[in-house]
Amino acid sequence: MHAADSDTASASPAGWGGRGRWLNPPPAAREDGHELVVTAAEGSDLWRTTGYGFVHDSGHALLEPLTDGRAVEVSFVLDFEQIYDQAGVLLRVDEQTWVKSGIEVSDGVPQLGAVVTREFSDWSVAPVPSWQGGIITVRASRSGDAVTLRARTEREPWRMVRLAPVPVGATVLAGPFCCAPSRAGLEVRFTTWVETAADAGLHEGPRD
Repeated sequence: MHAADSDTASASPAGWGGRGRWLNPPPAAREDGHELVVTAAEGSDLWRTTGYGFVHDSGHALLEPLTDGRAVEVSFVLDFEQIYDQAGVLLRVDEQTWVKSGIEVSDGVPQLGAVVTREFSDWSVAPVPSWQGGIITVRASRSGDAVTLRARTEREPWRMVRLAPVPVGATVLAGPFCCAPSRAGLEVRFTTWVETAADAGLHEGPRD
């Protein structure tokens, strides 16, 4: 069993559900009504070694425990468009074992994808240019040794993103994340963060 990281000890923004602790507190996080607007630090990123040869563990994430049989959903406005701007859901066991899923800008368009890290990171994406300007919801559903990742906009049904491994019995922290590897000034508007029952099955989807 892996222990949760001790670097998530900073308090969350007061009032936004009173939930979570920051992994790498951002330069700014402010409430706007029922939403949370997060400013990402220039150069913030989450990646380990593969293809690039570096380890970056500076992404911003607001995290709380996610137990087996539960799912987390994070929604945000997709209004960013510079290369490598990214936001979505992070599930973290420790600095070498984590999964992030959401939208990242690459090749000039928003890409829906995931990075799965077990000592080394991998990356899979699919372009979703029609999602620009929409509210994106990313869902991570934990069951046994796996997490099922799905995403949608308010205009479309859920689509499958990835099935990824999670160590059985591990303490997993999960919640919204954002990174700005290549620039300053990225603001991400998170609209909701909810926990629900896990999906009924791999091919059954959420219990809406």
